[in-house]
Amino acid sequence: MPRMLDVSDAVRAEIGDEEADRLLAGQNAPGSYDCTSCRTPGDSEQERTSTVLFVGDETAVLAFAHATCLPSQVVQVTEEQLRGAVRSINADTNPSGRVPEQAPPQWSAAEQAPPQWSAAEQAVPQKVVPEQAVLGVTSGLVLIAGELHPALVVEPTAPIMRPGSLGTGDEFLPLLIEQGYVPVTELAGVPPVLHGWSVLLATGQLHAVLQPQGNGGQPVAWWQAHQPLQVTDGWRAAANKHQQVIMFAAPVGSIGRQPREDLLRDALDKAAAGGRLVAATLPLAGT
Repeated sequence: MPRMLDVSDAVRAEIGDEEADRLLAGQNAPGSYDCTSCRTPGDSEQERTSTVLFVGDETAVLAFAHATCLPSQVVQVTEEQLRGAVRSINADTNPSGRVPEQAPPQWSAAEQAPPQWSAAEQAVPQKVVPEQAVLGVTSGLVLIAGELHPALVVEPTAPIMRPGSLGTGDEFLPLLIEQGYVPVTELAGVPPVLHGWSVLLATGQLHAVLQPQGNGGQPVAWWQAHQPLQVTDGWRAAANKHQQVIMFAAPVGSIGRQPREDLLRDALDKAAAGGRLVAATLPLAGT
C-alpha cells in the first residue's frame, strides 16, 4: 500500500530515484514508526510522514518523522552522532556513499559542559587551542508574558574576536547583531524570528544550531553538539508546541554557571538591563 510519505529533493538526491520511488510505493517504508523528533508513534498509512536522512562521513540512516514535527530533509551529522541515532531510531539503515564533511562552525566554537539547571546539556568539550573560545550552551524554559518558551542560552568562555582581527575587543554580540539577532533590554516579549537559522532537534535530542550559508547552499552548523544532547520532556513539548526556540546570547562573564533556573533567569534579566544580551527566535529543526 502506498505510504503518505514526503521525500524532499535533497533526500531523493542522496538515496536515488529508484529507492525514493520504492519508498513512495510502500515497499521499503514502515507502516508504524517512532517519530525521530518527538519520539511518539506515527503511521505512514494514516498521516503525512517525512523522510529524514542522517548522513555521516561514510554512512547514512533513513528515519521517519511526523510531517508536523519535521520536514523531509538531509541532516549532516558526525559519525559519533550517527551511531547515537542508530540506537534511537526504529527504522532501517540505508547505506550511502561518502558525503562532503560539514563546514566547521563559525569562530571554530565548540560546546562546553553547561550549568546544571532544567535540561542543561551534558557535553564533552572538544580539544581546542588555548586562545580559542568555547561556547557554553544551556537549554531551559523561560517564562515570557505568562507562557513558557523553550530557550537556549549561549555564552562563550572567552572574548570572541572578529575573524582576521588583531584587536582585543569582544565582538561576540556585534557579530550576532550583523547576522540578525536583536539587542534585548528586558525579557518582556518573544524576539523576532530569524529566518535561515534553525535549531535541530532530532531523535528527541538537541543536535545543533544551524546558520545559512552566504552562497545560498545547505545550512551549516554554527554550533554543533559533540554528542546529541538530552532535553527535558517539558522543553521538547514546548518546542514542538511553538515549533521554534528562543536563543539568547551574552558575552563571557555575563551569565555564569547558575545552579538553578530562577538564578539563571535573574542573570538573563541583569544582562539584558546592562545591554549585554541579544536574542532571536529560531525555527525548530528545518533546514
